[in-house]
Amino acid sequence: MKILTTPRMERCIGCHSCSLACARLVHKRLSWDEAGIRIRSAGGLSTGFEAQPCLACDPAPCARACPTGAYAQRKGGGVVVRKKLCIRCGECARACPVDAIYLDPAGEPFVCLHCGRCVEFCPHDCLEMAEVPDGPASAGGEKEEGP
Repeated sequence: MKILTTPRMERCIGCHSCSLACARLVHKRLSWDEAGIRIRSAGGLSTGFEAQPCLACDPAPCARACPTGAYAQRKGGGVVVRKKLCIRCGECARACPVDAIYLDPAGEPFVCLHCGRCVEFCPHDCLEMAEVPDGPASAGGEKEEGP
């Protein structure tokens, strides 16, 4: 199985092409705030940019936390989202150990589906789909709190 990775983020110029591609082509939305990948400043004007995509945890804590079954474990890691079942409670986002589930103002969740559409739109080759040989990450840790 392949998952989205961010091996060359030092090249990122913050153009949001990846987020816009995800929003338009995958989620059928118009804003990079409604995408499964978010690009943000790493902490200041000259510190570069960072992205934290879904780690394709297996088992996925977001799927376990979802009270309606809108999030289902995908074979090999990650999740399948059935938005018709979503009640917008935000439990999925709170359960994610790396804050990779984004909620819009109405509470609709957006998460990386590991489809790779964003990779082809990155002009600086910051992203790639990488084969996960031994299965995806295990979600054993707690979410870290910021300073």
